[in-house]
Amino acid sequence: MAIVLGVDSSTGSTKVEARDLVSGQVVGQATAPHPPTTPPVSEQDPTAWWDALVLACGQLDEQVRSDVVAMSVAGQQHGLVLLDADNKAVRPAKLWNDTESAPQAQQLVDAVGAASWANAVGSVPVAAFTISKLRWVAEHEPAALERATRVMLPHDYLTWRLTGNHVTDRGDASGTGWFDATTNSCNADLLRLAGVDTDSWIDRLPTVLGPTDTAGQLTTSAATSLGLPATVKVGPGTGDNMGAALGLGLQAGDLVVSLGTSGVAYAVSATPTHDASGSVAGFADATGAYLPLVCTLNATKVTDTVARWLGTDAPGLSELALAAETVGPTLVPYFDGERTPNLPNATGTFVGLRNDTTREQLALAAHDGVLCGLLDGVQALADAGVSTSGTLHLIGGGSRSGAYRQRCADLWGKPIAIPHTDETVATGAAVQAAAVHAALTENGPSIVDIGHAWNLGASDHIEPAPNVDAAAIRQRYTQAANR
Repeated sequence: MAIVLGVDSSTGSTKVEARDLVSGQVVGQATAPHPPTTPPVSEQDPTAWWDALVLACGQLDEQVRSDVVAMSVAGQQHGLVLLDADNKAVRPAKLWNDTESAPQAQQLVDAVGAASWANAVGSVPVAAFTISKLRWVAEHEPAALERATRVMLPHDYLTWRLTGNHVTDRGDASGTGWFDATTNSCNADLLRLAGVDTDSWIDRLPTVLGPTDTAGQLTTSAATSLGLPATVKVGPGTGDNMGAALGLGLQAGDLVVSLGTSGVAYAVSATPTHDASGSVAGFADATGAYLPLVCTLNATKVTDTVARWLGTDAPGLSELALAAETVGPTLVPYFDGERTPNLPNATGTFVGLRNDTTREQLALAAHDGVLCGLLDGVQALADAGVSTSGTLHLIGGGSRSGAYRQRCADLWGKPIAIPHTDETVATGAAVQAAAVHAALTENGPSIVDIGHAWNLGASDHIEPAPNVDAAAIRQRYTQAANR
């Protein structure tokens, strides 16, 4: 049996998923944690990601590992990894949810204007973007920047540890703030605004590979550490959201709302977007198309926090929310600041608290606040010209919650899909690995063919409950958020 391995290197952990190359059947899964982070300063040592990957692979059955023919990594987007000439990180990697670089993001926008950024690279910089973090390092730690000989994204770092090659893909590169996915090129003028000498820095950027290009083969050292054959081919990898889109087999117009550490809403599009408001990031996907996306900083951490306040856990909070007889207060869930809207210094707010407010109503408000923010993101996609006429898929850790499932359908006002697989990002990485393997074979199946053969996107469906006034709930949320 030939096996492909998909890797999901997220903020909180590394997950690996082994699948049969032909049928897509899952034959092994494992996970290992990453060090926790808490914004506004959110940093991790990149070697922790490698250590977690080694640990997770070691949990797989030895026979499964011996049959792996290809693998690929989908990683958390935007993080800034800087390596020196000795291949050591010059400082911890700044992650997507590190908001220290908010002033630098604003400086970048002020330098040329939001419309110019949107036209040049499809997105307007916020604190999350790699270019904002690069400018922060240039301002605060110039000596560290001077030592850097390579700049990478988190998934690039793992691909480099696997193969020794400094490469990336179009999807993840589109979240840096200096890569234009419509021309597949780096914008030196914008990179210069980050405070680096572009004449020398262009050579420090990774080579951008195509969707099914091979990044390389496992080095002897990597193969030994992971317990995998040295003949394993490695795909270009991609960002976690691009990986999830692959793992779901999305069609144009289909939507995803992802509930994890962050909240994400995105859709597959055949054409690029250029949203000068900054709400929609004009990313590329991992197939050669586009993935316009809206990201919020606050999702399941909000409901976890409210659960702790109420002396329960996430499942208990879900039960409380579903037991609420009436809607009570509104929660604006900007607990860690916010990315969309761009309010890095904001805090959370309960509006409409009363002496007779119940625990059930507070639990409902926590779920509704997170979902309303993300559904506002879906509206922003539509306002940017993206088709949202397809099926809404709810994914991420929060999608296991009965309250999040039901309230998402209620507030969307239409049935939603809950995919059968929980590990959509790792699945997408496995799909890419299979496509890379196929590309090395004459007349091998395409990514679309693989998706059909693997029955990607198989889902259960949740119907909206009757008599829920979704418009009123969302209007109250809008009013509370704009106070």
